[in-house]
Amino acid sequence: MFIQTEETPNPATLKFLPSRDVMGQGTLEIADKRAAASSPLGEALFEIEGVKGVFLGRDFITVTKASDKGWPALKPPILAAIMDHFTNNRPVVLDPAAHAKIEAENAPSEDEGEVAKQIREILDVKVRPAVAQDGGDITFQSYEDGIVYLNLKGSCAGCPSSTATLKAGIENMLKHYIPEIKEVRQVRQD
Repeated sequence: MFIQTEETPNPATLKFLPSRDVMGQGTLEIADKRAAASSPLGEALFEIEGVKGVFLGRDFITVTKASDKGWPALKPPILAAIMDHFTNNRPVVLDPAAHAKIEAENAPSEDEGEVAKQIREILDVKVRPAVAQDGGDITFQSYEDGIVYLNLKGSCAGCPSSTATLKAGIENMLKHYIPEIKEVRQVRQD
């Protein structure tokens, strides 16, 4: 099994591409060791000292490191954990149905307004594929009084350039297509 690695715009994260589906559909952000209990892959990665966060995408894994650790020391055990996981055909998530339910809760609701639907469509078509290339994701939280609230995940969370991406990139794009939008704000996940 060959696992490719890519740098991301966030120096604290590295993207691992195991040349196979990871989540297939949806994403899973694992912020700490306790939350990793739902994912055997996440658990294995959190066993490595210095791993601070894990984000599972369709066909990639983004790992965030502690600031006092370097990639030269962390990369080999991370690669070994990923290889061991997939070569032993372990499940990525223990309860795919529970994960699908969480994904469904974040899906558009029937009573969602037209502006929110337009925001979701622009994010899904123009923004999310681009940020996935960098090992992250941006999801819609809500729209209220001209303000769009977004969640930044994976390499996007905590990235030094995320504010510029949010304001100069996403906010300007959404304002261009949807004149009702006044501002885009990040929802802090602490």
